[in-house]
Amino acid sequence: MNFIASIRVTLKESVLDPQGSAVVHALHSLSFTSVSDVRIGKYMEVSFHADDEQTARAQVLRMCDQLLTNPVIETYSFTLAEVRE
Repeated sequence: MNFIASIRVTLKESVLDPQGSAVVHALHSLSFTSVSDVRIGKYMEVSFHADDEQTARAQVLRMCDQLLTNPVIETYSFTLAEVRE
């Protein structure tokens, strides 16, 4: 079975986000003064093969824990979709 994992990675709430702060200041300078906070993250789509959905979920968890995220400062969530050919 073929799957696509859509993975969203963000900084933990306790971690300062200097990029997000810079975006807030830039938006304020463009008159978007109602913006109070911006958190910068990353989005990934990973296409892969697995025998079943349970195995696919386990693979995505391992990918995120071992390579795609830094568990000290980041958190992640993902959705998984089977790709029918």
